[in-house]
Amino acid sequence: MQTSLNRPAQADSPCRSDHDAIRDMLVGMFDAAVAAAQPALVLPLSLPQPPKGRTVVIGAGKASAAMAQVLEAHWPGPLEGVVVTRYGHGAPCSRIDILEAAHPVPDDQGLRAAQRILACVQGLTADDLVICLISGGGSALLPLPAEGMRLEDKQVIGEQLLLAGATISEFNCVRRHLSAIKGGHLAAACAPARVCNLLISDVPADQLNDIASGPTVADPSTSAQALEVLRRHRIDVPAHVQRLLEAGVTETIKPGAAALPPIQTHLIATPQQSLEAAATYARSMGVAAYILGDSVEGESREVGRVMAGIARQVRLHGQPFSTPCVLLSGGETTVTVHGQGRGGRNVEFLLSLGIALGGMADVYAIACDTDGIDGREEIAGAVLFPDSLSRAQRVGIQPQVALDDNDGHGFFGSLGDAVITGPTHTNVNDFRAIYIASA
Repeated sequence: MQTSLNRPAQADSPCRSDHDAIRDMLVGMFDAAVAAAQPALVLPLSLPQPPKGRTVVIGAGKASAAMAQVLEAHWPGPLEGVVVTRYGHGAPCSRIDILEAAHPVPDDQGLRAAQRILACVQGLTADDLVICLISGGGSALLPLPAEGMRLEDKQVIGEQLLLAGATISEFNCVRRHLSAIKGGHLAAACAPARVCNLLISDVPADQLNDIASGPTVADPSTSAQALEVLRRHRIDVPAHVQRLLEAGVTETIKPGAAALPPIQTHLIATPQQSLEAAATYARSMGVAAYILGDSVEGESREVGRVMAGIARQVRLHGQPFSTPCVLLSGGETTVTVHGQGRGGRNVEFLLSLGIALGGMADVYAIACDTDGIDGREEIAGAVLFPDSLSRAQRVGIQPQVALDDNDGHGFFGSLGDAVITGPTHTNVNDFRAIYIASA
C-alpha cells in the first residue's frame, strides 16, 4: 500500500515544514493501523487442521481475495473454492477462483458470485472442511435475494438506507432478512461439513452477525426488528417485501438450530488491534497516545463536534491529557445525505471537527477508512490542519457551505489534503487520530 496526499504545490511558509512533519506522523499512524490488519500478518496464525476429506474455501469482502492468496501460500494440502471481492480488489490465486462485484450497491455479478459460492458447498460430507474468509464489504458482495424477492428490491432498499444514515447494525439487520445466504444460511448450506470462519472485523463491538451480515454464523435478530428499522428510517418498502417480512418467511438461522454444522470462528483482525498498533507508532515518535474507543458511532458531523470539544479541553486546559498527545478512535459513523456532495463519513467528520475548532492552533487530525474507500470514493479520507479553513476561504470555499452540502471530499480535495491509498486489502473500519501539539 502506498499512502499519499494529493497535495498541489504550495508557497513556503514558516509553519509548512512543521505541518509536513505532523502530516507524515499522522499518515504513519494510519499506515501502522492498516499494516496490523494485513492478511499476510494475521491469517496464518489461525489456520485450522486439514480435514480427512476436501477443503473448500469460500468468502466475501474487500479483503477476501488477499486472504485467499495468503491461505493458498500457507495451506499444506489440496484446496478449492470461490471468493468474491470488490472491483479492483482482486489478488492472483491458482486454486481459488477470485470473482469481483460491485460495492456498496450490489450488482448482477455479485448475485452470480453468491450463487456460485452456494453451489460449491453442496454435497459435502462430515469429513470435509469449509474455510470461510469474511471481511467488511461482504454484505453488498453477496446479494442473493430471499425467495420471493428480487435483486432490484435489495438495491433500492439498500440505497435508501445508505442515504438515510442507518447504522451498520441497522443496515445489516435488514440485509440479513432480505437474503437467502446471510444470517447463517450459508453455514446451513455447508452442513454436515465443519466450518472454520476467519473474519476481519469492520463493525463496532466486533458483532459476528454484522460482519458481512453473518453468512456463516447464527443470527438472533428477527424480521420484526428489520421491519422496525425500515419504519424508523421511513424506507419505501415494496408491498411484496413488506408481506414477506411480516410473515417471517425470510427469518434467519437462529443460535442452536439443528441446521447448523460445527462452526469455529476466529477474529483474525479487529479495529482495536489496529488502534493499538497506531498507538505504538505514536509512542515511538515520542507522543503519548490514548484510545478513546474502537466502536464510536453516530452522525459524522455530531461526532466531529464532540471530538472537537475534547481536543479543545486538552489544548486549553491539559485535561484529561497533557500535550503533546494523540487521541485515537475507531468505529463507523454515518452520514445522512441532504446535499449534493459525495458524502464520505471520514471527510464529513473532519470538516465538522475543523469548523467546531475554528482554526485552533496546534490541533491536527486524520480520518480515513482502512479499506481505502471513504463512502463511494476511491479516497481513504483526509488530513485536517489548523489553517485548513483559512486556506479554503482564500480559494473561495466556505467550510460550512461544504458541510451543509455533504461535500467533504470536494473541500479536502481542493486543498490537496485528501489521503489516497488504493486498495489496502483489509478493512477494520474507520481510523481517526487527533494530534494536539504543545502550545
